[in-house]
Amino acid sequence: MSIGMIFECGPQGADKQVCEYLASQLRPGKKLISRTLDNKLRLLAEAASVAKELLADGCERVLVIWDLRPAWPDKKGKPCRAAERQSLLNDLHTQGLHGQPVYLICVEQELESWLLADETKLEAFLSTASHAYEVPRIRKPDHSPQPKAVIGNHFKAARGWRYEDRVHAVKVLRAGPLDLPRLRRSSSFARFEAKLI
Repeated sequence: MSIGMIFECGPQGADKQVCEYLASQLRPGKKLISRTLDNKLRLLAEAASVAKELLADGCERVLVIWDLRPAWPDKKGKPCRAAERQSLLNDLHTQGLHGQPVYLICVEQELESWLLADETKLEAFLSTASHAYEVPRIRKPDHSPQPKAVIGNHFKAARGWRYEDRVHAVKVLRAGPLDLPRLRRSSSFARFEAKLI
């Protein structure tokens, strides 16, 4: 049996890389089947039909994963997790998937909230042998309104680098062993972890 995951990014997107890496660490040996839908609008429109296909292909569960605050926000106003969730639930019901093992995981605010949850990995990645870089602990990373900008500022301050999520996000996570208590400071990560099992 396998786990299906649906993302709002492209085939090499940071969300896909990070979630697949975390899933491989949390559920070693489990086969992962990912589908990417390029952006949030497409994910909201097509995730239910893709979830149906993944379940039909033998996935034991499907996780639909999206950022509350996407890289290219919709111009219609502030994103609303409740409205997005309800839209997806309605589509799942229309597809006949009510009660099926399809789980919705809205990452607050962005994937980088998970990186901020474990500052030790960020420190390890940005430090050099001659210069240790310290990252302040954030107790509630999901409440940081612009986590991608915070990570970008750390990259610039520590190494003069420009943060690129597709290149750096998974490398930060791989900078040390998983520290689940720290990562669980992000409630969206905790939900991701719970729904993998």
